[in-house]
Amino acid sequence: MASPSIAPISVSLEDFSASGGKVATPALLGAMLRAADKISDLIFSPGRPPQVQVYGQMIPVQVAGLTFLTADDTRGIAADLIGDNRQAITTLREHGACDVSYGLPGLARFRVNIFIQRGSCAVVMRVIPTTIPDFASLRLPEQLADVTRLRDGIVLVTGAAGSGKSSTLAVLLDRINQEKYYHIITIEDPIEFLHNHKCSTIHQRELHSDTPSFAHALRSAMRQAPKVILVGEMRDRETIEIVLEAAETGHLVFSSLNTMDASKTIERIVSSFTPAEQQLVRERFAKSFRYIICQRLMPKADRTGRIAAFEILKANARTRECIEKGERDNKSLLDAIKSGASEGMQHFDGEIARLVNDRLIDLETGLSFASNPGLLGQALAR
Repeated sequence: MASPSIAPISVSLEDFSASGGKVATPALLGAMLRAADKISDLIFSPGRPPQVQVYGQMIPVQVAGLTFLTADDTRGIAADLIGDNRQAITTLREHGACDVSYGLPGLARFRVNIFIQRGSCAVVMRVIPTTIPDFASLRLPEQLADVTRLRDGIVLVTGAAGSGKSSTLAVLLDRINQEKYYHIITIEDPIEFLHNHKCSTIHQRELHSDTPSFAHALRSAMRQAPKVILVGEMRDRETIEIVLEAAETGHLVFSSLNTMDASKTIERIVSSFTPAEQQLVRERFAKSFRYIICQRLMPKADRTGRIAAFEILKANARTRECIEKGERDNKSLLDAIKSGASEGMQHFDGEIARLVNDRLIDLETGLSFASNPGLLGQALAR
């Protein structure tokens, strides 16, 4: 796939200079954002020029007078992004990486990861849209509107890093915010989309600056009378345990996992517990879950952007049985999804086949993202 063409940024180093010749980070970020449309990430690495990622492709940004970044440059950028966040500084020192949020007023917000590599700092900044998208702009399946009418239970959005999970969660939460008179609490690391009070009252808490951990914030949330709780990610056993408890006590809980499909999502949750606990967790999750929405982001056939394919697992008697008793011959989650098409369920390879047939993605792309490329190829050949 050809890389998108980006004209060099005609900005001199003097435009970035602050006192002592230090690169002024806000001006540099602003210039990089003007390099192209649809930038998803900014990357700073010693020995390389500043880079942007567009449709999954890494592209160097040519800045006059700044041929490549030095270790001092990236350390200075990292320091500017962290600011006086002492918790982030401690985490970076002790663990070699930290997450923070950063904003350019009126221009953009970022989810930032700063990490140590070969003794120097590197920085990756995910660009967060300043406006919350909607169902149409993300091409979300219309049946997912039912998610926003749920009264309790667990809704998970899963996929690889960078597949758009945060955007999907933001759309679902915003729809609830527009239509319901609820108290909503989000717990994020860091806060990404900014939600304003609409019909609902919404409070957003950020890890480290507002709360020390997901688990601590979740336990506090149980005493703060929310109807809806969003947990940015279910990272560990304790967080999963409290999410289950919240759903069992009448809350609607949204969260995410970096898993590739519904079956792998169940495996990840169950394997977080000891063998002695796993059957009880299966039973609890089977009763509590409402939807597992998995997504894969693929390049379009015309190379003008990317498009998502969605797998949707919905709670019904058959899917609950598969989760509670485990997958067996002729009783897999995939079989349950296929049989639940009339209820709005759909599986990845079926959706990828549709996108190929509609010429929204090409065959090679479809097969590379398929769960079972052999079967998909045979189906498309027929």
